[in-house]
Amino acid sequence: MFSFQSAALVAAMLSAVVSRGLCQVVTQANLRSIPTFASFARTFTASTPTCGGEKENDEASVVTHSQLKTMLTNRDIQLFDVRDPDEHQEGRIPQAVNLPLGVLEESLQLPPDHFEQRFKVKAPEKEDGNIVFHCRSGKRSFKALGIAHQLGFHKARHYKGGYSQWVEQEGN
Repeated sequence: MFSFQSAALVAAMLSAVVSRGLCQVVTQANLRSIPTFASFARTFTASTPTCGGEKENDEASVVTHSQLKTMLTNRDIQLFDVRDPDEHQEGRIPQAVNLPLGVLEESLQLPPDHFEQRFKVKAPEKEDGNIVFHCRSGKRSFKALGIAHQLGFHKARHYKGGYSQWVEQEGN
């Protein structure tokens, strides 16, 4: 027979499975329903909703300054600046394409030809390993990373130091 401890362990495991499954169902429902509202709401929330506790310092998701420079030199990068257009105009990292956070989710779901027409660059594909987001200091690019991961761009990363670190290191 089951002891009280066994029953508690089974209940805890079942709870974890159900909550993880519920989180995934809610995430998928949010992605399918009115993406413009979800994008708008995320712009004003303090953190990106994620399942599994994605962390801002996850090394696999962060591009360092030296890695960014190498990717830029090799022209092996799809660099998206998620700052507002006026911030992008004031100064930018070379090769960065302005894709404001408020329209990111909607834009990543555009058909490739529409994306290319709107942003004048090749549309990123879900399996691309060279997608990098950046902003001023890393907060918005981390939100962008969460959105991209939820949409299936699991290899996307972000430049945590942002434009501020770029200017500090490069002097532009």
